[in-house]
Amino acid sequence: MRKNIVAGNWKMNNDLAETKELLGHLKMQLVKEPEAEVMVAPAFTNLYEAFQTLKSTPIQVIAQNMHQAKSGAFTGEVSAKMLKSIGINTVILGHSERRAHFHETNEILAEKVNAALENELRVIFCFGEELEDRKSENHFNLVEKQLKESLYQISEDNWKNIVLAYEPVWAIGTGETASPEQAQEMHAFIRNNIADAFNDDIAQNVSILYGGSVKPDNAAEIFAKEDVDGGLIGGASLKAVDFLEIVNSF
Repeated sequence: MRKNIVAGNWKMNNDLAETKELLGHLKMQLVKEPEAEVMVAPAFTNLYEAFQTLKSTPIQVIAQNMHQAKSGAFTGEVSAKMLKSIGINTVILGHSERRAHFHETNEILAEKVNAALENELRVIFCFGEELEDRKSENHFNLVEKQLKESLYQISEDNWKNIVLAYEPVWAIGTGETASPEQAQEMHAFIRNNIADAFNDDIAQNVSILYGGSVKPDNAAEIFAKEDVDGGLIGGASLKAVDFLEIVNSF
């Protein structure tokens, strides 16, 4: 049975002091056991601090990215083994900002997915269309291509370690949000596509998150849709009150 998940992607925000402050607020304000898995992804420099701070809470600490190589001359990069060594068991891969600003292709992301799974890391795999793709009605084709070229090489058994995050890129940081109906339409398409490529059991058990300007005032309506299993939250995850209100939208 698939799980509800709310993951906060902090991106390049919060130094150590700010991270400690936000983590403290999250611990203090999480007054009840959440009905979803809750995750936060601080910057690499603060991952271990966050892990130590939250290890006695229901909040998991995850990484925003990783390199596909085991080790080597890759200045500034972090490997799966490094993440595992500090207690991190989940990594976000394929975020639209990584694709756009750091030129991560579907082929590179396939390598990253394989490396993460080989190291028994859970993967939150991101994908989604730009505004021009939606306007030209190419959004379904693009999403299918991203999934096939980066993810469909994995074995059926490895799907238990995959979480999908659909990001309509035009709705990230813009204040625009896909309507709940648009989100459901795409999530249903994704699930049907996985069923065709693998089987219905995998399709029905994989969690598919929505990522695109989720806020406390729209989370419940989006999460209520049949094929939406939670959210990958950006800006709203930087405020403890807003993030936990989203968590409690289930």
